[in-house]
Amino acid sequence: MTAPDAPSTGQVAQSRRRALRGVVFALAGLALLVVISALLQPSRQPQYLDPDSAGRDGARALVQILRQRDVHVQAMRDAVDARMAARPDGTLVVVRSERLAPEELNTLRHAPGDLLLVEPSRSALRLLAPGVEPAGSSYTAEGGPECALPAAASAGEVRFEVSELYLAPPEAVRCYPSEGAPRLVRLAVHGRTVTVLGSGRPLTNGRLAQAGNAALAMNLVGARSSVVWLIPDPPEPGEVEAQSWQDLLPPGVRMFALQVCVAVVLVALWRMRRMGPVVAESLPVAVRSAETVEGRARLYRAHRARDSAAEALRVGARDRLVPLLGLPPGAARDPSMAQKIVTALARRTHRDEQAIGWALYGPPPEDDARLLALTDFLDDLERQVRRL
Repeated sequence: MTAPDAPSTGQVAQSRRRALRGVVFALAGLALLVVISALLQPSRQPQYLDPDSAGRDGARALVQILRQRDVHVQAMRDAVDARMAARPDGTLVVVRSERLAPEELNTLRHAPGDLLLVEPSRSALRLLAPGVEPAGSSYTAEGGPECALPAAASAGEVRFEVSELYLAPPEAVRCYPSEGAPRLVRLAVHGRTVTVLGSGRPLTNGRLAQAGNAALAMNLVGARSSVVWLIPDPPEPGEVEAQSWQDLLPPGVRMFALQVCVAVVLVALWRMRRMGPVVAESLPVAVRSAETVEGRARLYRAHRARDSAAEALRVGARDRLVPLLGLPPGAARDPSMAQKIVTALARRTHRDEQAIGWALYGPPPEDDARLLALTDFLDDLERQVRRL
C-alpha cells in the first residue's frame, strides 16, 4: 500500500486563501448588518429640540441662557398659536416641521418677524424657504463658517455631527460648507430674513458646550428681543399629509445605497474578468412537455396547493374554450363575461349550466379526488366543444 501524496505548497496556499476569503466575507456581512441596523434606528427622539426637555437631545439649556439675557422666549405647540405670538421684532424658531400639515405651514408663511428653520422637511422648505432644496447629508463632524455672515463668523468652528446640505439661490448667504454645499443658508423671503440650519444638534443640551455651538445658537436664536419656539406635538393619525418614501428615509440611506450599487458594479466587473466570456453550449437533451406538466403537478401535490392547481386548470380551459365559442379573446379573463361563457357552453354541449359554472368558476376542490374529477370534467368539456 502506498502512502497518499502530501499536498503541495500551492494547494496549501489556495486552501488558506479560501478560508481567509470566507472569514472576510463573514466579517463584511456582519459589518453590513451593523450599518443597516444603525441606519434604520430612529434618527430623532421625541424630546429632540424640545425647549422644555432637560435631556441630552432637548434644548432647555439654550432657552434658559436666552432668558437670563432678557430674551423673551415662548414655547408653542400649535402653529396658529405660534403665528399669533410672533412679533415683527422677534424670531420664530420652527423645529420638527415634519409634524406640520401643509395648511399649518401655510399659516406660518404669514407670521411676522424673522424665521429660523431647523432641519426643515421638504414641505417646509418649499413653502417657507422657496429656492432652497435638499442636497444630501454631511457626516463631517465639524466645519468652519467660510462666509461673511456675522452670526457664523463670530461663532467659528461648530460641531454639527450629521447635517443636511442644501442648494440655495445665488442671492442667499451660504455658510459652513461641506462637500461643496452649505449647512446653513440665509436669504430674504417676502421682506423677512429666513435662516435654514441643517442640523439641530448644536442647539441641544448635550452639545451646546462643544466648539462654537453655543455662540452660533445664541447668534441665530437670540438675535432679537423675543423668540417664539414652535415644536409641534406629534400629530394624530391622518392629520398630516402622507410623506413620500424619500422623506421617511433616515439620513445617510441614499449615500449608503449609492455605495452599495458601486460595490455591486465593481464586484460584477471583477467576477466577469475571472470567468471570461460567455460560452454558448448546445444541450442535446430535449425535455418533453408532458414531463414539465407532471413535474409541476408533483410540486402542487407536495405543497397541497389544490387551489393553485385548480385555478391553473380553469384559466387554461377558459382560454382555450372562449375562441371556440366565438367570443372576444379577452372574455376568458373578464369576470363580467363569466355568465355568457357558461350559458354559451351549456347551449353548445347540452350540459347542466350549474355544473359548467362550478367547473370554470367554482371554489377550490376540497381533496385530491375532487381535483381529479374537475380535471376530467374540463377535459371532456373541451373535447366535446371541439367536436361540435
